[in-house]
Amino acid sequence: MDFRFTDEQVMIRDTARAFLADASDSAAVRAAMAGQGDAWARVTGEMGWQALTIPESCEGLGLGWVELAIVHEAAGETLLVSPLFATLGTGVSLLRACAGEQQQADWLPGIAAGEATLGVGMQGPGKDWGLRGCGVRYRPGDAGYELRGELASVVDGAIADTLLVVALDETESPESARVFRVAADAQGVTRRQTPGLDQTRDLAHLQLSEVQVAEDDLLDGSRAGWPAIQAGLDLGVIALAAELLGTAQRSLDLAVTYTLEREQFGRPVAGFQALKHKAADMMLRCECARSAVYYAACTADAFLEGQASAAQLAEAASIAKASAGDAAFENAGEALQMHGGVGFTWEYDIHLYFKRARAGRAQWGSSDWHRERIAEFILDGDEAMS
Repeated sequence: MDFRFTDEQVMIRDTARAFLADASDSAAVRAAMAGQGDAWARVTGEMGWQALTIPESCEGLGLGWVELAIVHEAAGETLLVSPLFATLGTGVSLLRACAGEQQQADWLPGIAAGEATLGVGMQGPGKDWGLRGCGVRYRPGDAGYELRGELASVVDGAIADTLLVVALDETESPESARVFRVAADAQGVTRRQTPGLDQTRDLAHLQLSEVQVAEDDLLDGSRAGWPAIQAGLDLGVIALAAELLGTAQRSLDLAVTYTLEREQFGRPVAGFQALKHKAADMMLRCECARSAVYYAACTADAFLEGQASAAQLAEAASIAKASAGDAAFENAGEALQMHGGVGFTWEYDIHLYFKRARAGRAQWGSSDWHRERIAEFILDGDEAMS
């Protein structure tokens, strides 16, 4: 199989990097961290990335997960501060997997036009990723359903227009898992922005208290239970893995650039054998993670075309997330050391990459969580999906 990018994909990569070099440079990232706006208006107005994986029938661009991975890798390279990951990477992914055809036709055009942002919530406070960590319960209500519970670390949950909430009924069985579309300003929804290690990504704590949801806002495809929902979440995991790949690569680039400029004993420290070995290890991590991420992206495209199973998608997503998460964290840590004492100072960007890597490695399932799931697939096969 030929895994090289097509000419169109190379153009998407080069265009994304050129755009983000201006829209998400160090000054823009730091301004966004200080609350002085983000790049979302430019992303939607100039690039249209929010429509990337939305079908053409729903007024989107109709591209696939390889193209999504290319864009998210570029976003991870520049620490893009915007709702791109929450809206496109996770929100649209869940809608593509769990919304019915009519629901997609009704909801996706507005997202494609840049008129709405999304946030995805499932994990309860202090709980692991996955079905057992689900923090919201539903039961029959006056309008259709009533939701109650808490959600932690919802990416862009405090600023999203619409929330996609994964919930269980009182039996807490996998078959009862459903996804609900909830207006962020609905009565009973309380949102609180929470500080995190990564200042380039907003997180929120959500409290849902007797929130009434109409029958039409239950995602039709989620009636199939946990396997369908997990597939939608795994599509989002691949987007996060691609971001972490970009973070790993840029950490290597920053380290090499600095060591070529920094001189000691009359020559650049990049010539020291120990630093060469570190850089080589960092490059190897990037290449291994890149193979895993783009294999997972290809598997996602095959899954959406009915040519791969949900189990194959889940396994590929976990391999990508564990590999890219570890690569980002270890590369950023090595780069921080290669910068010496100045790497910890505010003036240098490498500490921002370390924070993004550390936080991203833990989001949507830690590396250990995903490696455990890979082991379950090896030992139990498709039964690991339950």
